[in-house]
Amino acid sequence: MSRPLIISDCDEVLLHMIAPFKSWLAQVHDITFTMNGNDFSKSMHHPDGSAVETRDMWRLLGAFFDTEMHRQTPIAGAVEAIKTLQTDADVVILTNLENHRQEARVQQLADFGLSLRVFTNQGPKGPAIRAILSEYQPSRAVFIDDIAQHHGSAAEITPDIHRLHLCGEPLLAPHIPCAHVAGHAHARIDSWAEALPWITRTLHGE
Repeated sequence: MSRPLIISDCDEVLLHMIAPFKSWLAQVHDITFTMNGNDFSKSMHHPDGSAVETRDMWRLLGAFFDTEMHRQTPIAGAVEAIKTLQTDADVVILTNLENHRQEARVQQLADFGLSLRVFTNQGPKGPAIRAILSEYQPSRAVFIDDIAQHHGSAAEITPDIHRLHLCGEPLLAPHIPCAHVAGHAHARIDSWAEALPWITRTLHGE
């Protein structure tokens, strides 16, 4: 009999990203990062107040993931929750990193004691979720992500999967659109202490 399956994002779900990225920008590049609404591209500024251009924003993000992933630390309760869930469910990671960073993400998670299969993806996650479900054929499945648009994609392409909108980064959580409010996620929970019971009940049909 197939096991339940959890398909989880990594950044801001399992590991802090914005906080160490903000610190690195300030320390190394003299760039300030302050969330401006939910527009990431307008949140980075030079000392003279001018905005960092979009192409430079993407370059800096890429550089962070190439050389600074060691700065990332776990979201409170995330590691323990995933280990608990692994006792009776399969857990895989679906992360929007470029493919050449897949091995680094696997090792990064292993360093925190999490042995997890990592799927890389670019763009909306619905098609990748469909492919993962096709491979695993789980009894039940939960998708966890901090970005509302990915829940919209999942709801459209794999409507039967249970969807939890979780953003564990306080710098980001208040500013992002809520997939639950939009009707694309079944719940919005931003702490693992509350998310773990919800996931457990959902996986076991309670």
